[in-house]
Amino acid sequence: MRIAFIGDIVGQPGRNMIRDYLPKLIKDENIDFVIANYENASHGFGLTLKNCNELFSYGIDVMSGGNHTWDKKDILPLLDSHEILRPHNYPSDVPGTGCKVYEVCGEKLAVLNLMGHYSMPYTDNAFRCANETIENLNAANIKNIFVDFHAEATSEKRGMMMLLQGKVSGLIGTHTHVGTDDFQISQGTAYLTDMGLTGCRDNVIGMDAKVPLKQFLTGLKGHYDIPKKCKKILQIAVMDIEDSQCKAAFKIKQFCNGNVIKTDAWVEED
Repeated sequence: MRIAFIGDIVGQPGRNMIRDYLPKLIKDENIDFVIANYENASHGFGLTLKNCNELFSYGIDVMSGGNHTWDKKDILPLLDSHEILRPHNYPSDVPGTGCKVYEVCGEKLAVLNLMGHYSMPYTDNAFRCANETIENLNAANIKNIFVDFHAEATSEKRGMMMLLQGKVSGLIGTHTHVGTDDFQISQGTAYLTDMGLTGCRDNVIGMDAKVPLKQFLTGLKGHYDIPKKCKKILQIAVMDIEDSQCKAAFKIKQFCNGNVIKTDAWVEED
């Protein structure tokens, strides 16, 4: 199976890049299943019903969340009515789930959404949750597993990789909106510390630079806004999974001017 992952979709610019480029990418790259992170999709904070339906109409199969999952009231019914995840390490009595299993190319694929701890809302231990969930999936004979780990600290993401390499097919980080340059395959697990945003790229993590700069200069906070005009990017990771292992992977950076950068993941030697 060939699956693809898109990190934090930020506001209308991000949704427009999905609209303009994802259907063609799915066709051109023969992608079987698309996972995307929704937590910034509606003006940078959370997800509305309208924007949810819009994104699914472009070819996304399931969407994962993070610390902004709960920012829009629409999310509560969406967790039951749509293929929407929230971090799985929220307590069990929180609405929704962070792990679902799908049929892809005649095989089972589990998608697991976890959230880190540093500078994040209080949740249960992500590392213990990961171990327990993967043990349960394996007991159900589900071996193809993809993880979106939504975390601030690169050390947490790398630590999760050390814990899960060889146990999951892919593990890609989200949240910082800044893509990292360490896409690799180790022990059959595709890993990237952070996918990077899909949306405006000529500002501060997809937001207009005025408020962040004021905060950096004065310490005074303000309301972050999505720029009305900007240079945009779509970033997508594509992974070939066979017998639960990632055999090959690459990342595509699709720019709004039509330029494309395609980078292969490197394979760690045993």
